[in-house]
Amino acid sequence: MTKTKMDTDELAIEEGYAKKIGKSQDSDEDRGNWTNKAEFLLSMIGYAVGLGNVWRFPYLAFQNGGGAFLIPYLIMLCVAGLPIFFLEVSLGQFCSQGPLGAFRGVPIVKGLGFAMVVISVYVGIYYNVVITYTLFYLFSSFTADVPWRGCGNPWNTNECVDSHLTANVTCLTNITANSTGLFLENNLTDFASTILPNVSSAAGFNQSLVNTTCLDRVSPSENYWKNRVLGLTDGIHNLGSVRLELVLILMLAWAIIYLCLLKGVKSSGKAVYFTATFPYVVLTILLVRGLTLDGAFDGVVYFFKPRWELLKESKVWKDAATQIFYSLSASWGGLITLSSYNKFNNNCYRDSLIVVLTNSFTSIYAGVAVFSVIGFMANVLKTDISKVVADGPGLAFVVYPEALSQMPISPLWAVLFFLMLFTLGLDTMFATLETIVTSFTDVFPTTLRRHKALFTLAVCVVLFLLGIPLVTQGGFYYLHLMDSYAASYTLILCAIVEMLAISYIYGLDRFCDDIKLMTGKAPGLYWRITWSFVSPAVLLFIFIYSLANYKPLKLNDYAFPPWANAIGWLTVASSALLIPAVAIFQVASRDGSFFEVKAGLVFLA
Repeated sequence: MTKTKMDTDELAIEEGYAKKIGKSQDSDEDRGNWTNKAEFLLSMIGYAVGLGNVWRFPYLAFQNGGGAFLIPYLIMLCVAGLPIFFLEVSLGQFCSQGPLGAFRGVPIVKGLGFAMVVISVYVGIYYNVVITYTLFYLFSSFTADVPWRGCGNPWNTNECVDSHLTANVTCLTNITANSTGLFLENNLTDFASTILPNVSSAAGFNQSLVNTTCLDRVSPSENYWKNRVLGLTDGIHNLGSVRLELVLILMLAWAIIYLCLLKGVKSSGKAVYFTATFPYVVLTILLVRGLTLDGAFDGVVYFFKPRWELLKESKVWKDAATQIFYSLSASWGGLITLSSYNKFNNNCYRDSLIVVLTNSFTSIYAGVAVFSVIGFMANVLKTDISKVVADGPGLAFVVYPEALSQMPISPLWAVLFFLMLFTLGLDTMFATLETIVTSFTDVFPTTLRRHKALFTLAVCVVLFLLGIPLVTQGGFYYLHLMDSYAASYTLILCAIVEMLAISYIYGLDRFCDDIKLMTGKAPGLYWRITWSFVSPAVLLFIFIYSLANYKPLKLNDYAFPPWANAIGWLTVASSALLIPAVAIFQVASRDGSFFEVKAGLVFLA
């Protein structure tokens, strides 16, 4: 048996653990630690609480049974969300390593760390483009009136109709009478005399020229989003030109992130005092303002009204588990990275409970704030709430801005809303970029750690350049493609492999002993059962259900071509295949054919 490679790895990790456990020092001067507990908690809350809590959870709750959705949501929180969260926080704190170093104790699954870093790279590329959109809207809101109000702008189409004109409207109709436009079916005379320049009087308007085919209303905010902000092309095949405004704002976003991470967690820990708390201030302001609007109460009731019959559908439980899993940012590597800067004896169990419960509370709190405004918007449009609600960018950049435009002093509310989205996005980007940087500086401490600021700058520049294609006129199609594929299937796969590897290869008893060494208390039966069986089973159900119900990607009514979906699956493969690839490498690089378990390490001897 050749021991050279095995002994080197084993000695390195044993020495690292011995240094951490045996010395009285609680900090690593070279690597750094959080200055205090508050910085860690705020960073974790900021990382876990992101844009999805505001623009995804409210829609899922409405779609899957309203108040009844809280039952599967809270159950999945207990059986899937909290266990994986606590596992990753404990692992990062014990190892004091980023994802690339955290699995050195189980070399056969070291590919997990590589997969997490690749996912973080993908997310870093496109997530900052979303932040760019929020900054665009933020800057555009510093005007006397928000620019997405009204249809008299160069970016508006013929289908655009002001919100205040659509009350009690049954149809939007094509017309041809010396001009082309639209009219409201129940108000033809007023529209003809007001809009058509070549009609001298309402009485002289020839209604026989009207084509009475009903068309969908397009709001001014949707025109603004698609034509002014994105300059959206007709499909992913047509990138169009680069949106210079967005490129400059994207550069600004990366500059802000770099400055906040200039000194690693020492500087980002100071930034989160504002970025992690400000969203709650704004949410509270928007909630109070929203509840004073006409129709707000109807929106909130609609949000919580239980539809118990939906609990019998498997899709509801799948959506609950998926939302919990993604909203906690598990398997991206960020939880491992942020907790790796903790002191060794930090109470990671208590921290996990605080962050997970805060995350879930924020989702519900944001749902009330969002639906109070959606109820108001439905009241303005004299339509059903179900026809107004949306999720994702549709909520953040179309529905909510339209509602804001109907409020008095609309620029003020717009500034607050988009500043909130900006700070929510920043916290996620802090952890994402720190994950990438820390992973490499841990692997190359002598060359990269001493030049961490310069290396961080290099990573920011590279990710900025890779993000430029996403700020072309057709770039939003690629952003949607990356968001739908790159950070989806592989995350679930990583979580399953991670829990099974810790439970059955590294050893559940050994891992529990490690936690006891840090906190003074070993995890109980609940944690053992969820880590070893329940959580992997739930996530496996989500994984199989998602694959079984896979449909080619669409963006509203636009269907992505087969080659675009193929690119999406390639992004999945580029991270997922690293897990078996590294496992094969580990087997091939070692002599023998049996597992040797020693000092908490598993080697293929």
